[in-house]
Amino acid sequence: MVGFLATPAAAAPTDTTTATFEVLVGTLDVDAPATADLGTGATGGTITGQLGTVTVDDSRGAADASWVASVTASVFQTGGGSPAETVLPSEIDYWSGPATATTGDGTFTPGQLTAGDAAPLDSVTPLTVFTHAGGTGGNTVSWNPTLVVNVPLDSIAGVYTGTVTHSVA
Repeated sequence: MVGFLATPAAAAPTDTTTATFEVLVGTLDVDAPATADLGTGATGGTITGQLGTVTVDDSRGAADASWVASVTASVFQTGGGSPAETVLPSEIDYWSGPATATTGDGTFTPGQLTAGDAAPLDSVTPLTVFTHAGGTGGNTVSWNPTLVVNVPLDSIAGVYTGTVTHSVA
């Protein structure tokens, strides 16, 4: 009878492990206050008030982290919404002002840096209020916009309510 003996396998002096991980696609979001009281004023005058901090947060991790933030507004009404109980978006000017905080690289540009740059709102055509160009990875910007309501002469007394809608793409 002939026998065979098995010899142990030689151990390799090194060995490698391929490891993987995934960086998930983030989001591009805008956050604005739920409510704002802009103040009081008389017919034919102006009412000026800040909306509160608006923030764009870009966590997409994109190679080109550019985006445009814009705003539209509804009509503002009181009572039954008759013409004398309505203030149109075009009678309200938006002033983004400068950034109050930023993170990340690239260039942040306000749409209306100074009060003299304030522009009327619209219910259909978005007004550009902040942009970010270039840069990579994540970034954020915050600003505290001012609204200037040019109260029509024929407006009746009352609390007017409408919506200001920020978006980013």
